Amino acid sequence: MKTRMIKTNSVEETMEIGRKIGRSITRGTTICLTGDLGTGKTHFAKGFAEGLGITDTITSPTFTIVNEYYEGRIPFFHFDVYRVNDIDEILQVGFEEYVYGQGVTLIEWADMIEPILPDEFIHVKIEKTQNEDERRITLKSFGRDYDFLEGIE
Repeated sequence: MKTRMIKTNSVEETMEIGRKIGRSITRGTTICLTGDLGTGKTHFAKGFAEGLGITDTITSPTFTIVNEYYEGRIPFFHFDVYRVNDIDEILQVGFEEYVYGQGVTLIEWADMIEPILPDEFIHVKIEKTQNEDERRITLKSFGRDYDFLEGIE
């Protein structure tokens, strides 16, 4: 299990971390994104999608649970489970087919569905610091090493 901590000082820098990971990610990988409201999870997701080559407008799928994007180099499935009341609700939208399929999956508020997360994933935790614009981003791999994370700065 590898852990990296990165500090960013702007929305653009947070997006750039997402872009770098999106450029390096491979099929079948799940990103579990956590952090309080307003920490920049959706900005990270936007950068991640850009790193995959997606030019569509990325919005958080708060009311639809999942948005699908197929224009990039790998299909991208963006989940937001903030409003999910029951894990069965997420399973009914085909969660396992997304996670174990041929795309990449990013899950905002992943800690809310922890019992059904795959064994292998990258956890991205975004936290505010004392400085209003600064964010502490912790990258941690579970189940296997994602060596490319060592080069993310």
